[in-house]
Amino acid sequence: MSSGTSASPQKRFDELHVRVHHDVDTLARAAADDAAAGIREAIADRGVANVMFATGNSQLAFVDTLVTNTPGVRWSTVAVFHMDEYVGVGGDHQAGFQRWIRERISDRTHPLHAHYIDGSEDPRQECARYAALLRENPIDVCCLGIGENGHLAFNDPGVADFADPEDVKVVELDPVCRQQQVNEGHFGDLTSVPALAVTVTIPALLRARSVLVVVPEKRKAPAVRAALEDPISPLCPASALRTCAGAVLHLDPDSASLLGWAEAAP
Repeated sequence: MSSGTSASPQKRFDELHVRVHHDVDTLARAAADDAAAGIREAIADRGVANVMFATGNSQLAFVDTLVTNTPGVRWSTVAVFHMDEYVGVGGDHQAGFQRWIRERISDRTHPLHAHYIDGSEDPRQECARYAALLRENPIDVCCLGIGENGHLAFNDPGVADFADPEDVKVVELDPVCRQQQVNEGHFGDLTSVPALAVTVTIPALLRARSVLVVVPEKRKAPAVRAALEDPISPLCPASALRTCAGAVLHLDPDSASLLGWAEAAP
């Protein structure tokens, strides 16, 4: 998948295409164009597009650009999915990802469907329900981020499995992941962050027809470097992206700052 905004430094790592944009706005525009292209292609083929979104502060510029400033996306033919949720958190919790998706995407675009993981339900039953939903509705476009510990969704080091037999599972969040939620302002302190979450697994994420990864900000630079330059291993779950044919990783100068080849575009 390619975007109309070009002339940025780029390189391929195994199967993963990496592009470095000159600022966050340029990154958001390019990623939104890529997402829109995948959505239009799916609608042309099947009449509907199933799109899965990451949440969190790093996704704000991209999502805002996609939903407010990207013509040609017929949201009435888009089914929205999200990829993880805290166990014990209901749909209206201020830090819940269901609420994040609803307020920033669904309420603004009125999609055909919005399919949420319900953290307030029995987590095992919810895993089974959401896995069945994904089997019935294969994802066309998966819009990922990368966590400070290298996680994809809530597949942290220690629970990530590149050959996971499950599509959705319950995981225990590691301390780095939980501290990130505090640092981003979603929780007041570490003890307030739930210890368990429901997450879509790495094989299910990367099974999407198109995978694009949106990673701005300096705090993500160590995880980006590890994902691209360290061995492919669950020690850095995001390294699995290098096995995903056609996946595109969008960076800004801050998130690419530890990559020697990546110079900011003029």
